[in-house]
Amino acid sequence: MSEDIQVRREGGILEVTMARGKANAIDLATSRQMGEIFQGFRDDPELRVAILTGAGEKFFSAGWDLKAAAAGDAVDGDYGVGGFGGLQELRDLNKPVIAAVNGICCGGGLEMAIAADIILAAEHATFALPEIRSGTVADAASVKLPRRIPYHIAMEMLLTGRWIDAVEANRWGLVNEVLPADRLTQRAREQARLIASGPPLVHAAVKQIVREAERMTFQEAMNQITKRQFATVDRLYSSEDQLEGARAFAEKRDPVWRGR
Repeated sequence: MSEDIQVRREGGILEVTMARGKANAIDLATSRQMGEIFQGFRDDPELRVAILTGAGEKFFSAGWDLKAAAAGDAVDGDYGVGGFGGLQELRDLNKPVIAAVNGICCGGGLEMAIAADIILAAEHATFALPEIRSGTVADAASVKLPRRIPYHIAMEMLLTGRWIDAVEANRWGLVNEVLPADRLTQRAREQARLIASGPPLVHAAVKQIVREAERMTFQEAMNQITKRQFATVDRLYSSEDQLEGARAFAEKRDPVWRGR
């Protein structure tokens, strides 16, 4: 990996740290690199959960690098597999991702954070979508943010570029927890270890169901689950882990999950 993206692996946990310049901004080359990293995470059977964070204490990520854009990086250029930052459009990513927001999280940085499944924030973290001030649209946020927080708050952020602090972000349900800065990484790793110790086939099924159900009625989604029409659900219900869960419960012991 380049110095712009730092990768740390511990057991089934992958930590990805954006470390590009003072603001951890993303250009096309960095986005493509992140796509390769998250594609590898998706396809590695030994990896269970990922943590995404930024280097330093000031920025999680300022998102799209406007200086690179001014120098010729096209906004609609080749972001690589997974789209901007490697997470937005990565197909079949059925593993959990935790965003540990360690500072300013704006524009595409916020879009990367909301592509995660759990968001933890340092007390000094701030959030905004300032794209409107540079005459562009926060495309992924326009799709996702009104589904994550109250519609009127999402629209205010999208239409005005207003900044919110970590406490307000927590109040609207944008982040799961607000932590002292010196506790953020530790808490993210605690969450990651807890998830990594769980049943990976269940995690995969949950992620696919939640993702696919967004465009279905409740009954359509339930029918697909009960008929095992989701590939992850079918694999789960035919797995050794399904039997292991029942056996461990009957034998009053902790289950040993093998992901098969």
